[in-house]
Amino acid sequence: MSKIDLKPAEVFHYFNEICQVPRPSKREEQMIAYLKAFGKKHGLDTSVDEAGNVLMRKPASKGMENRKTVVLQSHIDMVCEKNSDVIHDFLKDPIETVVDGEWMRAKGTTLGADNGIGVATELAILTDDTLRHGPIECLFTVDEETGLTGAFALKEGFINGDILLNLDSEDEGELFIGCAGGVDSVGELIYNKVEVPAGYFCCDIRVKGLKGGHSGGDIHLGRGNANKILNRFLTRTFQKYDMYLCLIDGGNLRNAIAREAHAVIAIPDDKKHDLRADLNLFAADMDNEYGAIEPDLTLVLESENLHKEALDKDTTKRLLQILFAMPHGVHAMSHDIPGLVETSTNLASVKMLPDNVIRIATSQRSSITSAKTEIAEMVRTVFVMGGAKVSFGDGYPGWKPNPHSEILEIAAASYRRLFGKEAQVKAIHAGLECGLFLDKYPSLDMISFGPTLRDVHSPDERMHIPSVEKFWLHLVDILENVPVKG
Repeated sequence: MSKIDLKPAEVFHYFNEICQVPRPSKREEQMIAYLKAFGKKHGLDTSVDEAGNVLMRKPASKGMENRKTVVLQSHIDMVCEKNSDVIHDFLKDPIETVVDGEWMRAKGTTLGADNGIGVATELAILTDDTLRHGPIECLFTVDEETGLTGAFALKEGFINGDILLNLDSEDEGELFIGCAGGVDSVGELIYNKVEVPAGYFCCDIRVKGLKGGHSGGDIHLGRGNANKILNRFLTRTFQKYDMYLCLIDGGNLRNAIAREAHAVIAIPDDKKHDLRADLNLFAADMDNEYGAIEPDLTLVLESENLHKEALDKDTTKRLLQILFAMPHGVHAMSHDIPGLVETSTNLASVKMLPDNVIRIATSQRSSITSAKTEIAEMVRTVFVMGGAKVSFGDGYPGWKPNPHSEILEIAAASYRRLFGKEAQVKAIHAGLECGLFLDKYPSLDMISFGPTLRDVHSPDERMHIPSVEKFWLHLVDILENVPVKG
């Protein structure tokens, strides 16, 4: 990466350093140590709270001491997704970056620009003494991706800013002033093991090649969900043959659309050729439905050694019914903001756990609290009808837009002055930590913005390199024009 002229040089320098540091959600200890060492090296006032959130303070540049204090905020964890044929240990191995024209991506894994580029930008701000700015606090939060843990744990008084700039958005030239709230809904089924009869053919059925993506930012694109597609074929097979379900596994993270799923099933030996024909017909149906949006969708049937045990038939039937009836995708569009998804739900993962438990994880989002409750209740009802035990996460609040924000006006004027066009002011369906910050610090004036990222939360994640420089110039200009304290 160092041989390629990437601008701003310091931002990409720190992004390269960050790519060497493993930082899966809930396992950010190496990244926290890196930040503490960074603060010590550069003589910055650095604090770490009980949750692992890191705060670094930089004094105002000369003549700017009377400006409002700005908090720059990014999260240090990353979504760890890889293609099934890639060998990569996210707890040990660095992210290998590739520059492809104007885009940067990783070799078969998530890039971690969500939100590593925000972290790198903050580090570049902290070390650049040529900039003009008022007092700055750089907040680095933990575990945004799987639970907003750092934002939830933030205590009163840890930050002392008047303005917060969240650097976790994914479209350069867009200023976000609101986001959806969300909640996780989980269903668990307990199954009994039964013996697979002699004379049965075992096979592994795989769905792969889907794009996946962010369950907030990409949910409106109509991409395929591997769990739903696999279940459709399993349901047909269960209804047609004496099928035993030996294994099922699909999706991973609650905030990622499932890209891959597979199941091992057993059917009578004399039906195996029929099953292959069925899969070919089903694949043609899926190509007809998804070909335009999912050109790489692949369904594979591979022979397996006979599995001795399988799920009991009653649990299998209820599991398939739950997955078939479970809503997934956009539930409602906003009536207030054209083009904004208001409410959605994601069928995230299906996992077999120890002690004969099958766990089905879903997540719901909405910019309206009552609508979030309603879609979560719909999901709960499907689980209950299928006999599953249901539990919910704590959930997180949305961020209600403030179109009269002072920092929004400054950011919009800055963009107009720098680039000769208007920035777009939007709300986002994805969840941001801003709603929780506002809960704890009600007087904060906030916006969220960032460079252009695509296909985050998937191995296709990529970052538009020229947008990083525009993002940097915009941020630096905003900091220079922060208002005087009242």
